[in-house]
Amino acid sequence: MPLQVIVVGAGISGLCTAVALQQAGHSVKILEKSAFAAEVGAALLITPNGERVLSRLGFDFKRARADDMTCFEVLDGVTFNPLHRAELSNAREEYGAPLYTVHRVDLHHELLRLTSTLDLRLSSKVAAADAEQGFVMLEDGTKHYADLIVGADGLHSVLRGLALGDQDAAKPTPSGMSAFRFMIPTSELQNDPHFQELQKMKGRGNSVLADTTAQTERHMVWYTCRDGQVQNFAGIHEDIHNSDDDIKTLMLQQFGHYHPSLVHIINLAPNVTNWPLSYHDPLPTWHRGKIVLVGDAAHPMLPFGAQGANQAIEDAGALGALFSGGESAIDVPSRLELFEQVRRLRASRVQSLSRVRLGKEKEVEATVRQYADPLGSDVPISFFERLAHDYKIDVFETCKEALARAKHND
Repeated sequence: MPLQVIVVGAGISGLCTAVALQQAGHSVKILEKSAFAAEVGAALLITPNGERVLSRLGFDFKRARADDMTCFEVLDGVTFNPLHRAELSNAREEYGAPLYTVHRVDLHHELLRLTSTLDLRLSSKVAAADAEQGFVMLEDGTKHYADLIVGADGLHSVLRGLALGDQDAAKPTPSGMSAFRFMIPTSELQNDPHFQELQKMKGRGNSVLADTTAQTERHMVWYTCRDGQVQNFAGIHEDIHNSDDDIKTLMLQQFGHYHPSLVHIINLAPNVTNWPLSYHDPLPTWHRGKIVLVGDAAHPMLPFGAQGANQAIEDAGALGALFSGGESAIDVPSRLELFEQVRRLRASRVQSLSRVRLGKEKEVEATVRQYADPLGSDVPISFFERLAHDYKIDVFETCKEALARAKHND
């Protein structure tokens, strides 16, 4: 008999998890607090570990207008000289799957297509829940019961405090950094000599533009999306307090010493936004009773390494794989234990690495080692080791091995 599942949240994490659990044979209801299921924001990377899961779910990268990446590089933001570069044209051979850049809105639309047969309820804000009895209560007082409740309710998760049993410990921490973001249609830049000059030095993929003039996490990121028709930029910087200047002026103050042609492009930006960045130290547990956390609710991380969405997608793949054997309600506790075994330490390593940009892995080595699996085993301490650690894992194989071990130990 299929499980009755409630997924709280219809973002990338929630939709992926809902599709995975429905395809595993379960009855899934999604509760979304907003009046419409929509994504906002800029583009993101889908790396091989996430691509494997999305492809298994039937995600169509062509429909999502995703751009394939042939490199991942770190350049000096001032000179555009190369600092680190991973050649990704052979990503299928090296990592078992390709890499893409995709706009969040396009990713979300394609996930909504996959969830079109699901019970998606909008304007359904969860106010409380009971992990043992297995219900969530909405703001209007109605209760919804399930065998499994998935908290995919993001950074400011309502269910995180219930899973931890401590609402204060569940609160995210401001990082002291924010991200400027803007996008420009390629058509508006393609005849610009400044853009053409930078294109000669930039690879086709994700370019991290490091600030080598100071010991800082300040950097920019640049890649395309929407079949190359849009140029996507982000600028990570320390929070700016009590400034009356407009956001573009603030970005120019932070990155005005970068390559003159890049500064020229910032000046052309039609609309610059500024998003505060928060994080949470790795959680000691992701589940309690019938409630389990996924995505930003379980492991909110900074964008350095581009793994936030990909780790959420891995969570979805793992839950789908671990609940694909005709489980009943009595199996939920043991399967959630397996889910944590498969995902928590790995995601905690990635979460810890997300505190530094690519190429600075040694700075967080001691923290990452706390989550080695098994304890004392190797952890990534370089740019290339980090890519291998993040990209090569096949979460379906990991789950298959975990299930086999569990069956052997029964």
